[in-house]
Amino acid sequence: MTRRGLLSGASHAALGLGMLGALDMQPVYGAQNGRAAHDYGVNFGEEALLPTRVSPQDKINIALVGCGGQGMSNLNTFMNRKDVNVVAVCDPDAKRMGKAALTVDDKLNQTAAQIKDYRKLLERKDVDLVINATPDHWHALVAIHAAQAGKDIFTEKPISHNILEGRQMVNHAAKHKQVVQVGTWQRSLQQYIDAVAYVRSGKLGKINVCRAWRVQDPNAAVMGKEATKPVPTDLDYDLWVGPAAMVPYQENRCHYKFRWYFNFAGGMTGDWGVHMMDNILQAMNPTDDFVMPTKVMSLGGKFFVGPDDDRTTPDTQITLLEFPGWMLQWEVHVGNQKVGSNGQPESGLTGRSHGALFLGSNGSVLLDRNGWSIFDAAGNPVEKPAPIDMGQKMNGLPAHVEELIACHKSRGITRSNIASMHKTTTVCHLANLAYQASSVLHWDGAKEVVTNEPKAMQNLSYQRDYRKGWVLPKA
Repeated sequence: MTRRGLLSGASHAALGLGMLGALDMQPVYGAQNGRAAHDYGVNFGEEALLPTRVSPQDKINIALVGCGGQGMSNLNTFMNRKDVNVVAVCDPDAKRMGKAALTVDDKLNQTAAQIKDYRKLLERKDVDLVINATPDHWHALVAIHAAQAGKDIFTEKPISHNILEGRQMVNHAAKHKQVVQVGTWQRSLQQYIDAVAYVRSGKLGKINVCRAWRVQDPNAAVMGKEATKPVPTDLDYDLWVGPAAMVPYQENRCHYKFRWYFNFAGGMTGDWGVHMMDNILQAMNPTDDFVMPTKVMSLGGKFFVGPDDDRTTPDTQITLLEFPGWMLQWEVHVGNQKVGSNGQPESGLTGRSHGALFLGSNGSVLLDRNGWSIFDAAGNPVEKPAPIDMGQKMNGLPAHVEELIACHKSRGITRSNIASMHKTTTVCHLANLAYQASSVLHWDGAKEVVTNEPKAMQNLSYQRDYRKGWVLPKA
């Protein structure tokens, strides 16, 4: 049997991989070796230093958990580096896992082990860093178990299915002293860094209203009505569902489309809100230790697809979040868009399918992945920063990965670190929680509880009962 023939099977043992010299990467954002653990927002004692993981000359062995579209995008970015080996790939879908292994073979001339159950993968001593690109309802368990196993983690957004999961992810990362980076790569894109710094500078004057939005493609919004089907032979559906409530298999709520079901994810608010609202939160706070909202309300429904569509998350949603001294409006809707000259969807009204807007007494800033612009108080454009490098404009993932590798080696803190991104993700969950509760919720950010209607915390965006056989570890 050829190696490619071997790779097309469901699983096999990993072959030995040579340790070759790599580039001498320096930290981009993180601390140097031996950063004190209390700098991570926890107190292990003043002398507790995070150990140096590898020397800059060593290769880093990575493993991919979740071989769908986003997982493969992440994997390919990592494989473009000369200081990375891929030792294993993992997915309950054998077909996807086999394709991932073939990609590793084609690109690196390496054989990656195929391991269906991520818990078996985490037992391997040769895995240094795990890419967690699973569906949202799996993010917490994979990340926590990886931290317990002593692995550093790149985890996709949103970090968690619900608020309680996110808190445990933060706690376990701190307890086990692991470097965790969230896949919100906009934080590593220079245009976002510059725009955040400009808003933080105070040049816009008093900002009391911010807006963020995402317009969804109608073709991606419609799930339709589907009957249950036999599970594909290549898919271990019981493992795919994992800790979530078991529901019969339907193609329109499995791969990729899981995003539009509260059982598995948080809809467009979880999928894109974690990007757009993160821009707002970063700019409206002097540091990434964000002040949290005190009140939240959210209205919406399946106004575009109609009540007979299988999706359970809203296709239309407007959320108001009250912070001390300012408010944020988050909006999701379907349609009212066209395809722009760059091939990307654009809103027919604003010309932008997504964005973040800061409205100040002296002017405003409008920001999205195409760049950012500054306007005076009357709405006239007064300044446009230097053109964005077209090669980096729509994808800051290479810079994001570079920073993670540097922090893995130095034991530094990533820009999109788990503690900060838990706060952003909690804001997204609060928007969905208020929608689920159909009520204005009062939020205690320090205790992470709803104070006026505790029963609202029984909804899925705050917590869930894990299916038998699965337990959320507590730290």
